[in-house]
Amino acid sequence: MRITRRIAPIAAMAAVLMVAGCTATGGATPDDSGVGAGDDWTAVGGAADESSYSRLVDIDTSNVNKLGLAWSLDLPGEVTLEATPLEVGGVLYFTGSYAKAYAVDAKTGKILWTYDPQVWKHNPDKMHFSFGANRGMAYEDGKVFAAALDGRIFALDAKTGKELWIADSIPEGALNISTGAPRVMNGKVIIGNGGADFGARGFVTAFDAATGKQLWRFYTTPGTPEQNAGNAALEMAARTWGPDHLKAGGGGGTVWNGMTFDPEANRVYIGVGNSGPYDPELRDPGGGDNLFNCSIVALDADTGEYVWHYQENPRDSWDYKATPNIVTAELTIDGKRRKVLLHAPTNGYLYVLDRETGKVISAGGTTLINWADGIDLETGRPKERENIRYETGLTKIWPGTVGGHNWQAMSYSPKTGLVYIPIQQIGARFSRKGGSENAFNVMGLMLEPITEKPGDGHGYLVAWDPVAQKEAWRVKHAHLWNGGTLATAGGLVFQGTADGWFKAYDAATGKEVWKFNAGLGIISAPMSYRVGGRQYVSVLVGYGGTASAYGKFMDVGWKYGAQPRRLLTFAVGGEQELAPSPPATLKVAALDDPDLRISDADVAVGRALSVRCAACHGVGFHSAGTPGPDLRESGIALDLGTFGQLLRSGALIERGMPRFDTLSDAEIRQLHAYIRAKAREALGKREKEGDSPMPRL
Repeated sequence: MRITRRIAPIAAMAAVLMVAGCTATGGATPDDSGVGAGDDWTAVGGAADESSYSRLVDIDTSNVNKLGLAWSLDLPGEVTLEATPLEVGGVLYFTGSYAKAYAVDAKTGKILWTYDPQVWKHNPDKMHFSFGANRGMAYEDGKVFAAALDGRIFALDAKTGKELWIADSIPEGALNISTGAPRVMNGKVIIGNGGADFGARGFVTAFDAATGKQLWRFYTTPGTPEQNAGNAALEMAARTWGPDHLKAGGGGGTVWNGMTFDPEANRVYIGVGNSGPYDPELRDPGGGDNLFNCSIVALDADTGEYVWHYQENPRDSWDYKATPNIVTAELTIDGKRRKVLLHAPTNGYLYVLDRETGKVISAGGTTLINWADGIDLETGRPKERENIRYETGLTKIWPGTVGGHNWQAMSYSPKTGLVYIPIQQIGARFSRKGGSENAFNVMGLMLEPITEKPGDGHGYLVAWDPVAQKEAWRVKHAHLWNGGTLATAGGLVFQGTADGWFKAYDAATGKEVWKFNAGLGIISAPMSYRVGGRQYVSVLVGYGGTASAYGKFMDVGWKYGAQPRRLLTFAVGGEQELAPSPPATLKVAALDDPDLRISDADVAVGRALSVRCAACHGVGFHSAGTPGPDLRESGIALDLGTFGQLLRSGALIERGMPRFDTLSDAEIRQLHAYIRAKAREALGKREKEGDSPMPRL
């Protein structure tokens, strides 16, 4: 670990990484009333403001060294855990890998009830489009809400787990899936979805929280002229697209994570995702901005009517997205108190927006950026560099597709005035002319992650002053893909890391003040609550998700099924011991049949086919703790006959393995050949080839 204190943003590759239109007069305030969570943690980000901030002070810098494990709960059958638990009235609520809902006693860790939406039974085809992850639940008036992978949103009685209603949020035949947490809005519940990478069209849907009746739907990209007619927002958006854009798919723009309700304005701010296909010439050769992709859109919470938008990346061409969490706050800027949105999308900037109008106030670069020279505060548009859309056939861009900041929650502390952002630094290579052995064809482009610049391949915890648009401090992590953050009034910032540590830092300085070996990588964000006069901090432990999409770049050595997935809860004076589990290892216990002959032609075709397997088994079969086992080590995948039988039978569908009954005999043989080739690489019996990225759902 390395801590660096700075008074200016990073400068690299001549990129202008700080653009500010205000002078710093102090965004911090000693009064944090109304910000974040108190005794209860009632929303994914603690409260409606999504600040991931706790006003509790029982645990602080003076006693955090006495923090210990109060209790732990093993979660058999779970793999990737991305949710942040809720806590209401002494009960924790959270979801597992496939939206299984849990209610747990917050003092003891005893399971009170569970509910499984059983996607494998209701809509097994949707399981082909998943990293096996879900980001949590919503709570309102004695009910909890979550969304299954197939888009069914369900309401449960918070005390008993009884199903109250269930509704479909995705029309039949649509390619969308749901992995995000719903949000509640004064008697309404809203849910978005993912799938832009597969040609889906984005939208959000609001339901009556009491009955499940659909109230309104807002589409984030335009449809046909007939569908747009009479809808002013879609007619406006359509003018930024070519007339034939639907021929290439739905356009993308899915809202799969960030949504923030503003009770005072009665608005909901939605973070719109990337374009699909990525290549703008395939998607829309007309050269338009392609609204509302990569935008924050403000909607009237009662009606779903458009209020305003701010597009962070016009004509997205890089899988950039505005889906990270959106924080509402009040800052003192130029001597005036301003109601703002704080947002750090994947493009690398931290934006401060006026939440009444959507106008950008300032923007600062929090990581290595080479696609723009800043943000024009008059127009709100980025100052783009040349050839960033692979006009000459090739572009290397930072941040890469995984972004400078992704879905892992950033937090905001009104005490320090700082935003705490989980950052990763890695580039991406886009090519229309083919690529190296590391590249995969993704939506018509050859795409691969690259680590070429100083600092690449690492994650960082960055403390950022949003008023001055300056970095306060940063901590360098050993690995790329780490957890979300929790800031507390006790002067602490908590974050989990890929290599299995749960840590606390001094919020003012970045000094590490406590750590705990969780036995497995952490990507979820922690939360805090008080029950019985005692403050607790909880975090779900279950590395995975996008780790599969980046193969070797995010492979820390966690094995499928080897390390327990857990909920860990800490308190001052906690004395429980965590049962030991196997350590991480990059050693692959690959299997091989020396009598099996495989052709290079079959291996090449099988490599292209393996994109269908990568979401669960990892790109290049670097398992990285993914939802499925390392196929290089699998006895089933060793024999062609048993391998083909499993693919077609769906025998393991309840465990997340979908049925692949459309694969031909030749395709199964070719896919098997690629698995065997990768196993021999691991054993040193075959020359290595590169691995490739999958898009983020």
